[in-house]
Amino acid sequence: MEPNISMEEERNHSSVVMFVLLGLTDDKKLQLVLFPVFLGIYLVTLFWNLSLIILIRMDSHLHTPMYFFLSCLSSIDICFTASISPRMLSDFLKEEKTISFIACATQYFAVSWMGQAEYCLLAAMAYDRYVAIGNPLHYSTIMAPGLCQKMVAGALGSGLLCSILETIPCFNMYFCGPYVIQHFFCNISEIILLSCSSRFITQTILFLAAVIVGFGSMLFILLSYVFIVASILKISSVKGSLKAFNTCASHLAVVTLFYGTALAVYMHPSSAQSEKQDKVLSVFYLIITPMLNPLIYSLRNREIKEALQRIIKKAAHFP
Repeated sequence: MEPNISMEEERNHSSVVMFVLLGLTDDKKLQLVLFPVFLGIYLVTLFWNLSLIILIRMDSHLHTPMYFFLSCLSSIDICFTASISPRMLSDFLKEEKTISFIACATQYFAVSWMGQAEYCLLAAMAYDRYVAIGNPLHYSTIMAPGLCQKMVAGALGSGLLCSILETIPCFNMYFCGPYVIQHFFCNISEIILLSCSSRFITQTILFLAAVIVGFGSMLFILLSYVFIVASILKISSVKGSLKAFNTCASHLAVVTLFYGTALAVYMHPSSAQSEKQDKVLSVFYLIITPMLNPLIYSLRNREIKEALQRIIKKAAHFP
């Protein structure tokens, strides 16, 4: 049941300037252990994603729609993890894990924008794989640079719009206190619980965003793979079928990891006992996934390995 307070009480509670983030754990010794672990994960995430972006830009053999989308995915993952990790790392070393109202709103805005843009971008990448397998002779014509750029702009624009529509009503609610967020980042589901005004509009917007962007993108990806499988089954040779499937195996692995962890975070029942589980799942969704995405594409991709070898040979012969 939502709290019902008067307008005078709402004005009295509207001046919140700080939230307190409880973090992953309140064990100080464990925090000191976790700091180098998550610092290493963050640095590896930045290194692999930046390296992949640079490699794709430097090697002309990788100037194709698939690698254009992949470089955009790495850029989104860098922004995604950068909106979470630096704050979390600093909180490991702090006694008081406070975050200003504006910083909290900004953090959620960035997380929401990058997360929803990634949903849409993965859907665009699924369409790219369908065209490559289902219509290979017209692939370069269909997936022209202009269309690819519009698809990326659409993914970023959709994420931006949804993020604005979620952030503004949430952070315009009235908060009663205590201003304690039971998480290591400004999780909107935790912030809504702190409100003492009506939550209906914010919860409705969150639900619509989840259905339209999250489940809509997932449905589009599933349909794309239905057509991909149908196209693969039409290939007569086993070798050709395996080669066709291998072109989308990395994307399928990334989609499974991203959507699997996202569904685990947002679909499991909420309870006091599930708080620790929710934090662990959020770590995989927000911290681990951006690190693994470039590794999945790099380790399974012959073209990226060959491009890296070419760059190393050029560097070795550079006077």
